[in-house]
Parts: sequence; structure tokens; C-alpha cells
Amino acid sequence: MPDSDPLTSDAAGPTEWATGVGPAVGVGPWADEHPDRRPDDPRLDPVLVADGDRRNVVDEYRYFSREAIIADLDTRRHDFHVAIENWAHDANIGTVVRTANAFLAAEVHIVGRRRWNRRGAMVTDRYQHLRHHESVDDLVAWARDNDLVVVAVDNTPGASRLETVELPRRCVLLFGQEGPGVSELAQESAALTVSIAQFGSTRSINAGVAAGIVMHRWIAAHADLDTAW
Repeated sequence: MPDSDPLTSDAAGPTEWATGVGPAVGVGPWADEHPDRRPDDPRLDPVLVADGDRRNVVDEYRYFSREAIIADLDTRRHDFHVAIENWAHDANIGTVVRTANAFLAAEVHIVGRRRWNRRGAMVTDRYQHLRHHESVDDLVAWARDNDLVVVAVDNTPGASRLETVELPRRCVLLFGQEGPGVSELAQESAALTVSIAQFGSTRSINAGVAAGIVMHRWIAAHADLDTAW
């Protein structure tokens, strides 16, 4: 029986294979795509070689086994971590995980409830290191033990402008729930709180969108763009 734990499950997600909408993504069987080449790379998955690869992965990883993809990503992961509070089963967590995968975060930390809605992750959680913390205190203690600065993200009085602040290279970017935002304890525990400049009538932007903006800000400041796909 597949492991149902959302932090460890290998079960296929809702977009692992062809969606039925538009042309199928990916590639067909190796023999059809590369008739003049033998599939002798040890990183290749025999099942994918035989049946084709329709997964949500970049072309460089076509036919690679899951373990081979993770091993390669682990050689290039960035120094920032992402944490999100999960007190009310927030549907945005999947989007945050997918974005963390795109920007190659070291790990994603789920704070609070262990179970979370995986649909928005588009199966990227299979290639992303995930860690669970029962409480904000547990997260902060873990960050301190690993020499990481906790940076809360919320539009609150006294927050530093994301657009002008220098994000620490080794940090945990901490996001709150949709609606209430970062909890009071998380704000008090963070070494720095940053806000995203807004100019319209809405009080706040979607938590998943905010996470993408902040992660990209870190990328612009610290990443080697020559290593991007």
C-alpha cells in the first residue's frame, strides 16, 4: 500500500502524467525518440525508457529515475529554506512547494499540521526535501542550530521593504496562512520581517504569490544565473 504521508508519499499526483488537455507533454519510449542511441546511462529509469516520460520535469531530466534527479538537484541546491505555517490546512502550500522546487530551495518546512494539500505542488514535492515542525519554536530552534536566519514575510507595521532590504544568504523564508498571515509568535521569533510593496486596494496578495516574489528576490541577490535552465 502506498505511503499516505504527504511528507514521504510516492503516490502519483494529479499532474504526474498526461492531463488530457492539449498535446501530451514529455517524450515517448526511448526506442522511438532515440533509435540510434542505447539507453546505457545508469541514471535512466527502465520503466520510463520503455514506456515514455510524461512527468512534470525539465527536458534535461527526461527518463531519469526519481533518485537520480534528486541526487543531481542536491549538488546544486541554494542556501535558502522555505517555511510555511499550516494551522488550517492552507491550500496554498502546494503552490509554495512547487515554487520552492523551481528556485531550488534547500528544503521546505511545514510548521503545524503535518498533512497538507499536495494538489498545487504539481508533483514537485517528489523532488523537494520536506521537513515537518510541530511548532514555530521547533522551527526557530532548528534554524538556530543550522546557522540560518529566520525571515518572516508579512505586510505589518515596522516591516522592512523587500525591495530595498538585503536578504541573508543563509536564511529561512517564513510565510503564514492565507488571511491571518504570519502568526504573532513567528513574527516575534524572526530576526527580520519583510513586506512586499503594494499599490492597489487589496489588503494583501495571495500567500503563494508572495512566496514566489520573495524567493525570486533571493535568487536575484544570491544565485548564479548561469546555472539556471
